[in-house]
Amino acid sequence: MMQPLCLWPRLLGKGETNMKGTYLGEFEELVLLAVGILFEDAYGLAIVDELEKKTGRTIMMSSAHKALLRLEDKGYLKSHMGGATQLRGGRDKRLYVLTQAGKKVLSQSRELRNSMWKEIPKMVWEPGKI
Repeated sequence: MMQPLCLWPRLLGKGETNMKGTYLGEFEELVLLAVGILFEDAYGLAIVDELEKKTGRTIMMSSAHKALLRLEDKGYLKSHMGGATQLRGGRDKRLYVLTQAGKKVLSQSRELRNSMWKEIPKMVWEPGKI
């Protein structure tokens, strides 16, 4: 049985075995990008708001939460509890930051996409060629 083709780079070194779930999906990439954009203020609702603003899509909090947990399990994010605020009724919020592995996988993803875009012949974009 053939293994499915996966274009996303692995973060494994030579001789290491493939860890389950080290590949990055589109939504996971967007979540990582939102965490990077928000920097020190990346928490659940702010991430959802940023994703909705940038993509024009409705994002379910539960979908974002599941992606955040997966990304943390993969080692691409770390989280910690932030201080309570009056705005949140005295409740703490979980803040997320990119890890070195998260920064690396985003960089690799960008490099892959850019190199593939550069390979598309210009004539593909000319009117009447599609």
